[in-house]
Amino acid sequence: MVSKWGWQLLQLSRKLWVRTVAFAVLALLSALVAVLLQDLIPPALADIIGAGAAEKILTILASSMLAVTTFSLSIMIAAFSASTNSVSPRATRLLMEDSTTHNALATFVGSFLYSIVSIILLNTQLYNERGEVVLFLTTIVVTTLIVITILVWINHLSGLGRVGETANRVEDKAYAALIATVKQPWLGANPLHSLADVPTRAKAFLTQTIGYIQHVDVKALNSWAEANDCRIFIVVRAGVFIDPSRPLLWIDGELPDNTDSLNKAFSIDDFRSFDQDPRFGLLVLAEIASKALSPAVNDPGTAIEIIGRGMRVLSNWQMPEPSEAAINYPKVWQLGLELTDLFDDFFTPIARDGATLVEIHIRLQKSFIALAKINTQLRLQARRHSEAALQRAEQALSNASDLARLKALHRKLMDA
Repeated sequence: MVSKWGWQLLQLSRKLWVRTVAFAVLALLSALVAVLLQDLIPPALADIIGAGAAEKILTILASSMLAVTTFSLSIMIAAFSASTNSVSPRATRLLMEDSTTHNALATFVGSFLYSIVSIILLNTQLYNERGEVVLFLTTIVVTTLIVITILVWINHLSGLGRVGETANRVEDKAYAALIATVKQPWLGANPLHSLADVPTRAKAFLTQTIGYIQHVDVKALNSWAEANDCRIFIVVRAGVFIDPSRPLLWIDGELPDNTDSLNKAFSIDDFRSFDQDPRFGLLVLAEIASKALSPAVNDPGTAIEIIGRGMRVLSNWQMPEPSEAAINYPKVWQLGLELTDLFDDFFTPIARDGATLVEIHIRLQKSFIALAKINTQLRLQARRHSEAALQRAEQALSNASDLARLKALHRKLMDA
């Protein structure tokens, strides 16, 4: 279970400016290192390389890296725009956190600053002949790094913003979030099966913040509960939209005046996050399929591909029994994630928007059959959605042979 501070550091590391600043600082230090190391260079090596060798390369880097950075920024913005229009605005945030893009831009900006600072230091006569040797060798290393980064960046641009590549990123995020949920269904707390299990004497804790819960720090809540000799029942999870009328948790015990620690344990923002919220990943996948099924796009093939991606994610659902859960925070009870919600978030929009397309219905029914064979939990939900999808097909399709084929697939599922 990641603490709130650890989660905030993780979010900070995904910001473009953080990596860019780090590379820029490293570049500045690299330019200054030559001043410190110049006395360690043998004079004979300075005679071999010669004065002015580094300055020519640095001048080329300074002029070219600014152009490359500007070009890369325009490509990045174009990819974001294409992803927003053709995939989903929610998926665009994954592109904005792309580490390869961050590394490329940070390298280009850092190289530009390194070149500028090195030229300035050369003209201030801080380097002697041996210092210029160190600067020359450092410049060769920087140039090599630039070449490697450009090659990686060119290869990366071939998929940046594409529907398939973006869908793959969303699937990976949904998969990671679901695996984390299966490993810790109740985030290390005691299982809370339903709201009816909350003691009637417990007191509701509300917040004045309106937004989506992105992260819950169960460890901090457990520490607070131990310090105040009470029990905490968390009735929300990451992804829930919270408002001042909806309790975050219930407290069984005396409620002290200072509850700032309780508020700080919840990270609430204007948008949802993929990290602790597998529902969000599946919902974004469904959005991609719905956009592909819209009359303006009319791309059922992409929707069929997305159904397969969602099926791969859901196939990893294997919720342990509550008695088998590892309890790391004994003073806290956490409401679990419902498989019903995952199926509804993913399959309902696709079945609705693809109701008139028999190929979509066939893929849905085959997916339900495959999921039903994995375990009992998935079988119950697969049968429920198979029935709902068949009802939509009966209302939207008029061809008798198409309906007969779908009914045969539905019977195969129900007999399994």
